[in-house]
Amino acid sequence: MSEGTTAQNRLYKETSPYLLQHASNPVDWYPWSEEAFDRARNEDKPIFLSVGYSACHWCHVMEHESFEDEEIAELMNTHYINIKVDREERPDVDEIYMNAVQIMTQQGGWPMSVFLTPEGKPFYGGTYFPPGNGYGRPGFRQVLLSIADFYKTRRDEVDRAIDGLMEGLNRIATLPGDGSELDLDLISQTASVLAQSFDDRDGGFGSQPKFPNSMSLEVFLRNYARTGQPEDLARVTMTLDRMARGGIYDQLGGGFHRYSVDHKWLVPHFEKMLYDNALLARIYLQVHQITNEESFLLIGTEILDYVLREMTSEEGGFLSTQDADSEGEEGRFFVWTPDEIREILGDSDGYVFSTAFDVRDIGNFEGKSILSRPVDLNEVSALVDLSVEEVEAVVEA
Repeated sequence: MSEGTTAQNRLYKETSPYLLQHASNPVDWYPWSEEAFDRARNEDKPIFLSVGYSACHWCHVMEHESFEDEEIAELMNTHYINIKVDREERPDVDEIYMNAVQIMTQQGGWPMSVFLTPEGKPFYGGTYFPPGNGYGRPGFRQVLLSIADFYKTRRDEVDRAIDGLMEGLNRIATLPGDGSELDLDLISQTASVLAQSFDDRDGGFGSQPKFPNSMSLEVFLRNYARTGQPEDLARVTMTLDRMARGGIYDQLGGGFHRYSVDHKWLVPHFEKMLYDNALLARIYLQVHQITNEESFLLIGTEILDYVLREMTSEEGGFLSTQDADSEGEEGRFFVWTPDEIREILGDSDGYVFSTAFDVRDIGNFEGKSILSRPVDLNEVSALVDLSVEEVEAVVEA
């Protein structure tokens, strides 16, 4: 907390940056503790569990919209025992309840919002809720009142919902095995299943939002190593190339953002995660070893340079995340205007840079431009009437 902030709940004693962000909320937050569960049992109140992490944009949004709102906080404090968890501090708690939310809603994400019995059993959940009805989601005020009434007056239905969820969670926790050895053909079978959801136009899997899914791409690499099927390698190289050209990649600083909100990798969710970049550095370098293409080596090296420069602490450890929001604005340091580029580089070089990285007057994100490379340097050369070497020199500088 900043100097002068008045602590209003129990989180001010915590060390997690995420929990400390919520220490002055009017919500009577508990950390994950026996004290919270004991109080829920004694008062026979349901628990509202909120899980997130310090660099999560929509976690910040839900805090500002709901957890800082006096009226909503009063509803939470009246009807629930409220627990806040940092998923980076308690990945075990996060995994259990994320599985439950995915069973209930067929999707997941953060902030994760789960309603529990005093015994910790989930019976309803979701992710981000707007304060009022919107975004195709019920409003948080309505959810709080409806779930509180549901828990008090329809306990038999709560028990039935829990029974169904626990059955699903137990299936996940106890995967059956017949004792036989793993068959390497499973790699080919998995690659075949993944290929069904592969995007042949822009790479990656599915439509939007689009995550890097480096582990799934590695399945294609493993299958290529076993079978030599060129389409497996082609899927990986296409995806890595499209990602490296898109806004999901930080064209100036290196490193990948969390995911793209569109199908073509242009507009990222601006936070950066250590584990994403660790996995992506590995696969870019692996593909360079296979193809000997310098572009993959360059991206892999830039990722590692970025991690060493920006995600390594003075104590020598690695930092887990960089926030999507800067100075209260999403992506503030990753968007540009042509005037800003010209001010830094001058008119001539600024024009070349803006052409190469698709910086336009109308922008591609809320009136500004996320840097991307939709065309190669040969096309840029023709557009700016300079040689490829001259364009390369401006871009490199």
